[in-house]
Amino acid sequence: MVVSIALMVVDHRQHHLEGIRATLAVVLSPLTFVVDLPATVSRWASESLASRSELQNRNRSLERENLLLQAKQQKMAALEAENMRLRNLLDSSFKIGDRVLIAELVAVDLDPYRQQVLINKGTSSGVYEGQPVLDANAVMGQVTHVNPLTATVLLITDARHALPVQVNRNGLRTVALGTGRINLLELPHLPNNADIRVGDLLITSGLGGRFPPGYPVAEVVSVEQEPGQPFAVVRARPLAHLDRTREALLVWTLDRAPPLIGASGATEDGPGKGAEGDEPATAGEGDGAPTPTAGDGREPVAEGTE
Repeated sequence: MVVSIALMVVDHRQHHLEGIRATLAVVLSPLTFVVDLPATVSRWASESLASRSELQNRNRSLERENLLLQAKQQKMAALEAENMRLRNLLDSSFKIGDRVLIAELVAVDLDPYRQQVLINKGTSSGVYEGQPVLDANAVMGQVTHVNPLTATVLLITDARHALPVQVNRNGLRTVALGTGRINLLELPHLPNNADIRVGDLLITSGLGGRFPPGYPVAEVVSVEQEPGQPFAVVRARPLAHLDRTREALLVWTLDRAPPLIGASGATEDGPGKGAEGDEPATAGEGDGAPTPTAGDGREPVAEGTE
């Protein structure tokens, strides 16, 4: 026993018995084959003597699987065609005067009271404070801080953010306020008799001069009209995938689009400036539109700016 313990200690510390172990494995391999031979023969016989019905069932199963794979392949072709159509729609944004730039998310603010993300584009790419940011589905938010290589985007669900919107069905204008919850917006100060319904699409109205009009924002999910109350309680769900998206789309409108220089999108007069080098206008400047306010004791930044 003492010798066995000594051999185990030596093998564990200095690995002197590796050669002996390998030799024993080679010597015992025929014995291992003989022990495993009955199970191997049984599997071979089962496969070789399978009944005709079992083979037919397996063949039918493979045919169904092949049919499903072909159907999925057809769906992939349809998705590819849809992708091409969406690319054509994206190209159309250049025709109407909007310029876009794709950025990637590099960080997410973990503070539960601040909903903002960091993207990998900055002033070197022409990004400016107040610039609209979208994902593949709808409006995400806007740039609030910008550095040469990165920019901070305030999401539309942040409690400090207010966005002028309108109901796509009838043009009813209101303001979408962030609630601090990633999947919920509030539409305050809508009268009880306002023509708004569950399922209505909310789009940017263009008021304030910050966001271009016509971009989708949210879908109305609840309308509570209580008798005796002056305003209805209306809530909406953002259409942008704020908690899942990895890419963002920076938008330059026609009046803010700087001249293109190469692929970076920098301007000749300095990144983030207009043709005259002016600073970005705050919400409501230039067109006399009133700055939206919450009216409930909060002081949301006009369209999310600080």
